[in-house]
Amino acid sequence: MSMDRATGAMGSLLSKLLELLNEEYNLQKGVKEGVRSLEEEMRSMQAVLQVVGEVPRDQLDVQVKLWAGEVRELSFDMEDVVDKFLVHVDDDSESAANSNKLTQLTEKFAGLFTKGKGRHGISVAIKVINKQVQEVAKRRARYNVDNIVIRPAVVSPDPRLWAVYTEVTELVGIARKREELMKLLSVRDMSKKKMKILSIVGFVGLGKTTLVKKVYDKIKGDFDCSAFVCSGPKADPKKVLMDILVHLGVYENQLTLLDEKCLINKLRESLENKRYLIVIDDIWDETLWRVVNCAFSNSNNLGSRIITTTRIISVSKLCSSSANDSVYQMQPLNDDDSESLFYKRIFPHESGCPYGLEEASIAILNKCGGVPLAILTAASLLASNQQIKTKDQWHVLLQSIGHGLTEDPHTNEMLRIVSFSYFDLPSYLKTCLLYLSMFLDDQEIGKDRLIWMWIAESFVQYQTAKSSLFEIGETYFNELVNRSLIQPVYDYRGIVCACRVHAIVLDLICGLSSEENFATMLNGTGDMMYCPTTIRRLSLQNARKEEHQTTRIRSMSMSQLRSVVTSEPAIGVMPPFSSFAVLRVLDLTGCDVSRHNHLNLRELGRLLHLRYLGLSTTGISDVPEEVGKLQFLQVLDLRQNLGIKELPSSVTQLRRLMCLLVDCCCKLPDGFGNLTSMEVLQEICGDSRNVVEELGNMERLRKLNIWFNGLSLKLEVALVESLVKLSKIQSVEVGIRSDDLESMYLLGERWVPPRSLREFSIIGSAKFSRLPAWIRRNPLRLSVLSQLNIFVEELRQEDMGLLAWLPALCILELWTLHQRLLVVAADGFCCLTYLTLFSDSPGQVVFQPGALPRAEQVALRIGLRVAKEEAARNSGDWFDLGMGSLPSLRNVDVEFDYLGMTVREAKQAEAALENALRAHSNCPTFRILPEIPEGAHDDDVYIEDDGSE
Repeated sequence: MSMDRATGAMGSLLSKLLELLNEEYNLQKGVKEGVRSLEEEMRSMQAVLQVVGEVPRDQLDVQVKLWAGEVRELSFDMEDVVDKFLVHVDDDSESAANSNKLTQLTEKFAGLFTKGKGRHGISVAIKVINKQVQEVAKRRARYNVDNIVIRPAVVSPDPRLWAVYTEVTELVGIARKREELMKLLSVRDMSKKKMKILSIVGFVGLGKTTLVKKVYDKIKGDFDCSAFVCSGPKADPKKVLMDILVHLGVYENQLTLLDEKCLINKLRESLENKRYLIVIDDIWDETLWRVVNCAFSNSNNLGSRIITTTRIISVSKLCSSSANDSVYQMQPLNDDDSESLFYKRIFPHESGCPYGLEEASIAILNKCGGVPLAILTAASLLASNQQIKTKDQWHVLLQSIGHGLTEDPHTNEMLRIVSFSYFDLPSYLKTCLLYLSMFLDDQEIGKDRLIWMWIAESFVQYQTAKSSLFEIGETYFNELVNRSLIQPVYDYRGIVCACRVHAIVLDLICGLSSEENFATMLNGTGDMMYCPTTIRRLSLQNARKEEHQTTRIRSMSMSQLRSVVTSEPAIGVMPPFSSFAVLRVLDLTGCDVSRHNHLNLRELGRLLHLRYLGLSTTGISDVPEEVGKLQFLQVLDLRQNLGIKELPSSVTQLRRLMCLLVDCCCKLPDGFGNLTSMEVLQEICGDSRNVVEELGNMERLRKLNIWFNGLSLKLEVALVESLVKLSKIQSVEVGIRSDDLESMYLLGERWVPPRSLREFSIIGSAKFSRLPAWIRRNPLRLSVLSQLNIFVEELRQEDMGLLAWLPALCILELWTLHQRLLVVAADGFCCLTYLTLFSDSPGQVVFQPGALPRAEQVALRIGLRVAKEEAARNSGDWFDLGMGSLPSLRNVDVEFDYLGMTVREAKQAEAALENALRAHSNCPTFRILPEIPEGAHDDDVYIEDDGSE
């Protein structure tokens, strides 16, 4: 059970109370009974809190709100007490290994729960806790909390009604999107009579409903019958089926009495032998679609069409699951359309933006991110009462967007629409989403960084023995992406590496965070956004050292603080590390700590509860020995601090460390293998044989990135022997820094990867003489290998055939010294989305029809002389690569090797490739290099392979 917003620290607290009952702690009988009583009472309260968390706050009775808040705060305080006890037990475990732990720690534990108590020991502390819990339990009964009174919600119109009945003349940028949908639907193409489903998916407020209504109005006359119905969160399949029947003109008194099966049969009868158009707007639930879809017969070959809209990616894929169906990803408005919509609403009688407001308007539109709902809301705030706001008021709005500060009916309505997505989340995802309020608006937040923070805060807890905490956290991240609540950021290969939070969602979660005392933000716009008496999490986003906040912050009690996230502008007001008594997360990424004397790194050793320490890009040159005292530390991020040449030996004492991120120039101490909880090692230096050998002790290691300045035979032997022991390894990246390419024979021929291997890369100066034996022997054995990046001395046609059989391969980057003709056949590479193929001595690459069905990005280096020779041998067209037959192609990079070719032939090859790509149905973006020099004569011959003559 993970901790969530509704239940405070209850989930993690309950597991720790059970841990206290373990015989290891040797608690007295009376104390054990007290702990057991606490656990039972708190578990009962947790059940009630979960129900409370499902109800929007404006619909809860005031007394229920107060009681729930009191229980949440109590759970945090209780967990702090238990954690302090566990920390001290661990701290004294070596010196008191053979003594009674309770006797040793009574003095330390006494009085931790409430101030002013004497040193009465753990027994008294538990009694005090129980007394407070019982008082809260009495108020629960007094307030009748178990029978939660939900206040009537303020009834307001369904927000989709505005979208359904908006006139086309009021909309901007809709015509182009309407034509795109019309093309996908192929309504008037009589050759395409098979039923087709089009699912439109996208972030809230992008105008999905509005767009679909306009398409529906335009094409419904081409069908025998049509229906447009709305679904929504927690929709009843029975009601949706009845709505469709009513829209189709089936009015029967008995409809409400029919069950789902009868309604489906009735609908199938009504649609039989008819060409129909059905729109189901705003589907939230996969189960709902599975039920409703039963009413539509796949055997209808009359050209029927079904359109669905949803905010949830997985729902859109389910709706459009057959080969004939399509998913349309709704995109934000471009800059021109955003400006047009914005200015049209504020300045209806002017041609553009008045002088002096251009800069603020651009900044506001950037925050709106092309989302029409956000643009119209911002515009309404600036043009209320038919009077345009002043320049200062525009800047006030700019500062408030994304911080939950604006109080206005327009904003409230926008947040209400977004809140549907929030309250549809399971409780553990609500907490994870709220944590994103700790970051700057429009900040790119690294995926791994965020997930490790969630883990450090106990938002993620074990569900099955097979999955690591990080893997569970990754499913949380993916689900927030799936629900369009966070926006994924992709790397060059199309892999999600980070996320952003749109200003609309940030407004919502900042407001909720303040209401629930989840986090306190200092944004530099004046006073702290919300200043509670107890601060649990602190986000220092923007402040200058001379501002009054410096004194104010340092005067506050930080004794109950769990997370601190800061940015460079606010590092000057950061309280001293020694003021954090129970801190779990300290993230100073990107802040130059070296310029602030009040931040003494040696004081980090006092943060005994710390789980996450982010010191990336902080300008530090040494890691203090005191870091070794952080016995609960799980993540240590020291990247991009090139001054750190080695880690102190005390790091080997961090037995709970799961993730270490360093620069490859940083040496690791002997005894490193003691860190048996390690799961992720990034850019470690492998020049020490002892360190490489000790890697084999890390049986939980999932991800290894290791660099060598030169790979001797002894080091390679040690590396292979260690890798053999890592049965859970999923990602291996080996790099060599050397002036010459170095062969890795043993890694290619002697290592047998476990079936868990998902990613493998060799980078820098490392190469294989041929395709690794562990691929050649049985590619199908590597059933989950999805990313492969290798340098092979010579790449052959049979190698491509073997690689094509890797069943899960999505990303393939191949680098080679020698390559001739390579044909990519129609069979194989069924999952590949990204292909890079570069050779120092390149040849020809040809894609047969049906090859790479999912490939979106292709980067190649083509040797035109080899291509011409192969074509002459086969009497073919030497510059036809077959890219026109790649159905999913989106982006192409091709580098030609013109060596030995005339300028005329180079132009012919370039023109042929351009024509093929321009004729492609996806209109992919492309780049062809190098450019042919201006003024070159057609009969000139290229004598170098760099494009010069």
